[in-house]
Amino acid sequence: MGWNSSTSIGFVFILAFLFISKALGFWNSSTSTVLVSILAFLSILKTAGFWNSNRGQNFPPGPRALPIIGNLLLFDLKRPYRTYLQLSKKYGPVFSVQLGHRKIVVISGYETVKEALINQADAFSERPKIPLFEDLTKGNGVIFAHGENWKVMRRFALTTLRDFGMGKKVIEDQIVEEYGHLADTIASHNGNPIDASKMINAAVANIIVSILLGKRFDYTDTRFRRLVYNIFPYLGFLLRANKAILRNRDEFHDFLRVTFVEYLKNLDKNDQRSFIDAFLVKQQEEKSATNRYFHNDNLISLVSNLFTAGVETISTTLNWGFLLMLKYPEIQKKVHEEIDQVLGSNPPRIEHRAQMPYTDAVIHEIQRYANILPLNLPHETAADVTLKGYFIPKGTYIIPLLTTVLKDQSQWEKPDMFYPEHFLDANGKFVKKDAFLPFSAGRRICAGETLAKMELFLFFTSLMQRFNFQPPPGVSKSDVDLSPAISFNIIPKPYKMCAVARS
Repeated sequence: MGWNSSTSIGFVFILAFLFISKALGFWNSSTSTVLVSILAFLSILKTAGFWNSNRGQNFPPGPRALPIIGNLLLFDLKRPYRTYLQLSKKYGPVFSVQLGHRKIVVISGYETVKEALINQADAFSERPKIPLFEDLTKGNGVIFAHGENWKVMRRFALTTLRDFGMGKKVIEDQIVEEYGHLADTIASHNGNPIDASKMINAAVANIIVSILLGKRFDYTDTRFRRLVYNIFPYLGFLLRANKAILRNRDEFHDFLRVTFVEYLKNLDKNDQRSFIDAFLVKQQEEKSATNRYFHNDNLISLVSNLFTAGVETISTTLNWGFLLMLKYPEIQKKVHEEIDQVLGSNPPRIEHRAQMPYTDAVIHEIQRYANILPLNLPHETAADVTLKGYFIPKGTYIIPLLTTVLKDQSQWEKPDMFYPEHFLDANGKFVKKDAFLPFSAGRRICAGETLAKMELFLFFTSLMQRFNFQPPPGVSKSDVDLSPAISFNIIPKPYKMCAVARS
């Protein structure tokens, strides 16, 4: 419904009717009360934005919205991406929905997402100010930051992550050390059924922690365990987890503030030991600047952003990976055969990836199939823009539906199946796919993509080298449940597995 010419004519007609009724003497208290109520209600809707001129400017189509609640009744609130998928089939690759008074534009399919996030990257580069995330970050950091602050923090984060080894041998050595600790911890259970998710989370967390803080923690460290396990609680639908998320955020921030004080005591700009040291040096250099970005609030949010993103994405993908190995033992067998052929008993290194096309394909297919962030993170238009013939004004919420990219039928032979051959040619060589965008694309692409790819290959390959992953006794591969848990992203339901040492 739009505030268009017919709406305006109706509004004017009511006004005219009021004046004519008054002039002819038909006006009475009940008539005036009803008509004034109608006018007031229409005015409230117009003021709140339920009717606007977007339709007249070729705004993307979508389902008709109800007053106050918009299209909320259409949604599967536990898994909203499913509703967006259904709507995309009806309305096409660019459509709109209304949640409350807010118009949201959803873009779907590889070609459309590419056109928006890559070809028109600047226009789609902003983040909307969503209350929960504003409460969490206050617009600081990098993930939900805005404008110039986002640009400065992202530039610093990318540069500093590289300086501290992202994509280089120094961080590879740390991952190799860490996967040794992880494998030994798993082996200590002697092949008995275990839920390995918390061990994996801790191992992955230690990699980003080594960059941010310049040290690692033991898996049994109680404070470390709390920070890792609580940083992103799986408490069902996101809005219901609001209080827990804010409480856990406060605990993590308190830990960081104490850490900053400790690091300041021994800060040496000529011997920077960690990401935090690098930020504190910039903070001291900026003291005389007019526009200050390197303040403690930005540091807290930036470290929190990198920690959360650096743990959540990789550990969730690995947890999906081992669950899929339980489900598809024939694929696991092929990975084992390639590992034995290429590595033997030698520990895996990044240089081996090019020699292991099948294992590389399996890891990529885990990411594609798991589809852990189906809605991406929300974007906002930084300027008026036209996409696929539709006009989208500045300040519009944008949802790039990543699930429609990773399962685009025009890009993938078997989009709904776990099929490593998506990344292999007829000769068994690894092939890159343009539609493989698990880290998103454009200006807001994941800053840690290089590190994530390195971790996924080394952790997955090293554990596959040492173990054969099997369902617990009495559970067959057909019993392995691949349906996701209810969460903001797509995570596997809790499961147990037996990690049996390979001879």
